[in-house]
Amino acid sequence: MDLYEYQARDLFEAHGVPVLAGIVAYTPEEAKAAAEKIGGVVVVKAQVKVGGRGKAGGVKVAKTPDEAFEYASNILGMDIKGHTVKKVMIAQGADIAEEYYFSILLDRANRNYLAMCSVEGGMEIEQLAVERPEALARIAVDPAVGIDQAKADEIVAAAGFAEELRPKIAETLIKLWDVFKKEDATLVEVNPLVKTGAGDIIALDGKVSLDENADFRQSGHAELEDKEATDPLEARAKELDLNYVKLDGQVGIIGNGAGLVMSTLDVVAYAGERHGNVKPANFLDIGGGASAEVMANGLDVILNDDQVKSVFVNVFGGITACDAVANGIVKALEILGDKATKPLVVRLDGNNVDEGRRILREANHPLVTSATSMDEGADKAAELANA
Repeated sequence: MDLYEYQARDLFEAHGVPVLAGIVAYTPEEAKAAAEKIGGVVVVKAQVKVGGRGKAGGVKVAKTPDEAFEYASNILGMDIKGHTVKKVMIAQGADIAEEYYFSILLDRANRNYLAMCSVEGGMEIEQLAVERPEALARIAVDPAVGIDQAKADEIVAAAGFAEELRPKIAETLIKLWDVFKKEDATLVEVNPLVKTGAGDIIALDGKVSLDENADFRQSGHAELEDKEATDPLEARAKELDLNYVKLDGQVGIIGNGAGLVMSTLDVVAYAGERHGNVKPANFLDIGGGASAEVMANGLDVILNDDQVKSVFVNVFGGITACDAVANGIVKALEILGDKATKPLVVRLDGNNVDEGRRILREANHPLVTSATSMDEGADKAAELANA
């Protein structure tokens, strides 16, 4: 789960990371009141979970509460890369002397964590990483040790901070590690981490991504979820414990195993080019079990997507054999009854495939079409979606 900037700021503050005052506002009037409460120069910052806010006009410096009102009026409702701004953060202004960059993230390829740090922060950090990669220090972090004093000292030295700054920067990095570890994050990023004119180190803008697999021990994280912005189908799928992601297409996809589902998306997209350019409507992995209940839940979610015109069920029988999958599909259609109204193309292969196909054939459900290969099934599903 990605957090809004104001949520990241609040987490930083809770773990002792130095931050400036920030108040969330949903209306221009609230923005003006927040500016009056904070006092002095403030920054009106669009709260969207996407980068490039400044370049899009979503970040403005306000010298007076009236300016904060004006800027909030312009920013609220703005579209930034497909995200509508519904709230802004009124942030205390900072006397910025220098800007730095720091992040700690999950490095899946190397099965550890990776800290990245640079004395050159700001909006062009991505460009810096490409054009001058030597300016961005990359330091591996052992998950069993984390960022202790020794590791923090190593990071600030590799990044090239001046000797007199290193103790303050290192202290802040240790606190940011505290956020990463104790909040079960997969990413903690500060851009910029700044030195003020007075020499203080401040986390001026933060980005945090939380690992939803740790929700069972992070009860407070539920309050951070933006339920208004969550797609209702994804919310429903989450309630049913389904691995579902909504996409912008017309062919619903159900498969068992993430790799197979990803391959199915590609094959459906390719087949769709021959049939009105239809596309996959979702990612849905039902995992190793394909019971009637799991299949019914998956179909229920997909069939409630108004964009879906057909469904492609692509299952390779392994631990769960094809006959169990076929029985699950038949029973799922019985459970759904009149709610099942869209054609299903079913491709079964693997363990007990002949028995699975026999079950589907004898059930003879009017909505079900069998396919013997993934390419054949994808083509038929795309054709039906375009019909």
